[in-house]
Amino acid sequence: MTEQRQGVIAALAAFIFWGLMPIFFKAIQAVPALEIIAYRVLWAIPVLLLFLWFRDGRALPGKLRLPKKRIAGLALSGSLVGFNWLVFVWAVSNDQVLATSLGYFITPLVNVVLGVVFLSEKLSRPQTVAVLIAAAGTAYLAWYLGQPPWVSLLLAVSFGFYGLVRKSLGVGPMVGLLWEAGLLSLPAAVYLAWLGTRTDLHFTALGTTVTALLIASGLVTILPLIWYNIAAQHLKLSVVGFFQYLAPTISFLLAVFLFGETFTHGHLVAFSCIWLALVLISVEPWYRARRYRLPG
Repeated sequence: MTEQRQGVIAALAAFIFWGLMPIFFKAIQAVPALEIIAYRVLWAIPVLLLFLWFRDGRALPGKLRLPKKRIAGLALSGSLVGFNWLVFVWAVSNDQVLATSLGYFITPLVNVVLGVVFLSEKLSRPQTVAVLIAAAGTAYLAWYLGQPPWVSLLLAVSFGFYGLVRKSLGVGPMVGLLWEAGLLSLPAAVYLAWLGTRTDLHFTALGTTVTALLIASGLVTILPLIWYNIAAQHLKLSVVGFFQYLAPTISFLLAVFLFGETFTHGHLVAFSCIWLALVLISVEPWYRARRYRLPG
């Protein structure tokens, strides 16, 4: 199998898996979202350690040693991704999968804005038009619903800032995630212990199926990240970028056709604007690269 084909398969696996993730969290929606996140953090650690041990072997302890400044940065990024997970799980449990789809469609556009504000990047004309179109669509949805689409905005902004912080740290994705999970593990364990004293734990209270799924939440968190890293190694980032729209597209289809969420006129306008904006920012780099390759 060629490296490119291996990368395409890994990218498809990662983003399809992420797109189908609402089905997993629907199956455990009887468990409060914060409790699910605590299990997700704690069970991700052994999965990550096992993967990194197989990948790095005896070199792993050295790779895990980081300066205090980077560890502090990972505490911030861990808080951001933990918050992002919490909003996502809460939304799925409360029949707002459509809002999560919109949020992750908005995320690439938020990344463009953050690049301008914090990294002094310049917006091209198509990117400027794309951001304005997406903002107009989101504003229309807020007007239509009578309030801003908070779930979508919180998901997009928290994940955008997470990416910004991680970009500045220069730490490998899997090692960084292990540190983030490790730093979140203490508050997660304390929270679960507190629930235990109140006899409010749901870990074994809802049957073996829910218990098994809560344990599996660690694997569900890490597995698509492993596939994503394989894809990033074998494909250009611009190619991987096109695959990223698979996940929110699948979630969108699940929300409308499987979970029966209401798709209003406001949603139609907002999604149409954001899809158009994504086409603009996605096609421009490809067009620019193709123009530079043309002879003469």
